[in-house]
Amino acid sequence: MKVGKCIFSTILYIKKGRSKMKIRYFDNAATTKVKKEVVDKMFPYFVESYGNPSSLYTLGRTAKVGIEEARKHVANLINCDKNEIYFTSGGTESDNTALKGIMHVSKNKGKHMITTKIEHHAILNSCKTLEEHGCKVTYLNVDKEGIINLEELVNAITKDTVLISVMFANNEIGSIQPIKKIGEIAKEKGIIFHTDAVQACGNVKIDVKEMNIDMLSLSGHKIGAPKGIGALYVNKNIEFKNLIDGGHQERDKRAGTENVPGMIGLGEACKIAKNNIELHINKMKELRDFYFSEVQNQIPDIKINGSMEHRLPGNSNISFKGINGSELLMKLDEKGICASAGSACSSESSMPSHVLTAIGLTSEYAEGTLRVTFGDENTKEDVEYLVENLTQIVKEIRNKDI
Repeated sequence: MKVGKCIFSTILYIKKGRSKMKIRYFDNAATTKVKKEVVDKMFPYFVESYGNPSSLYTLGRTAKVGIEEARKHVANLINCDKNEIYFTSGGTESDNTALKGIMHVSKNKGKHMITTKIEHHAILNSCKTLEEHGCKVTYLNVDKEGIINLEELVNAITKDTVLISVMFANNEIGSIQPIKKIGEIAKEKGIIFHTDAVQACGNVKIDVKEMNIDMLSLSGHKIGAPKGIGALYVNKNIEFKNLIDGGHQERDKRAGTENVPGMIGLGEACKIAKNNIELHINKMKELRDFYFSEVQNQIPDIKINGSMEHRLPGNSNISFKGINGSELLMKLDEKGICASAGSACSSESSMPSHVLTAIGLTSEYAEGTLRVTFGDENTKEDVEYLVENLTQIVKEIRNKDI
């Protein structure tokens, strides 16, 4: 009980201290604030059009119509047919379904797939499970900017290769892979190409037809929709095994009563992203480049991680020599600044991420890595506040350790 009271008192203290402090949020790669338009669109499906979509009466049919409208908006974002979109609980489920669903139905054709060493853990851990069940997985290296070598990809292909899965853009360092070229290679070799586009959707233009993408994962909470909703695009000519058995929802590929409000929210978020993509990209680039310039001018001994030419517009990842990342994050938090050391899905680990290790970053830099990812609500004034406090904090930590 004493421990519980202590924790409760700490929470009250934090809330009291933060009540008057403006929070400046720079962790949009971890999750985004749900857009007001999305909330407004979802609300009626909680209290008015709340019927089960599988029901035949009007209340159920209204929910079904809403789902199909949302499916169309998701499809429009990546230029596919709406019947090629399957709603899921998020990026992790989409990744699992893509990899396991393909390798299961392809086991008589081949048991080999190719991915990279810097994928999200939803991919890497799915690959581990597949390996335990007899599949062979090749993990491609990346260069110091986090980009794969296309020649290495071609050389890794064998007669048993049935799937290539390469993330569109990395969630930590923001590097964008040569997706169109990978798609061309896969198509030429008759191999299915899946991409984890959780970080890319809504932040860059994606055309699955032009890029020869056969399967694509996306997640709602990265683009202003709620957590717990995502989608998997699967080319209509591709067969895959479902992971969840039950009813006939999602054309027999994902059983279970539909998360109607979540689907509606994802559809609306995709609609907004599609309509505002140019404006969003330009604003994110402007904030990111201003941040990079200011940090480079004011803080010595830093390394910018990831490609500068092929990079998500709102992503920045900088390593500060001789800095403890956890201490840096806590001191920024005291100033009302939310950022991260890397992927939120592995934030409990004190070790340098597999991504930073793969690009060859030394420990003296890797341990002091800060990922700042911008969103629509960020302003230039927010960035100035961030740089001012970051500069002071880095200086204080370094002086303390002298």
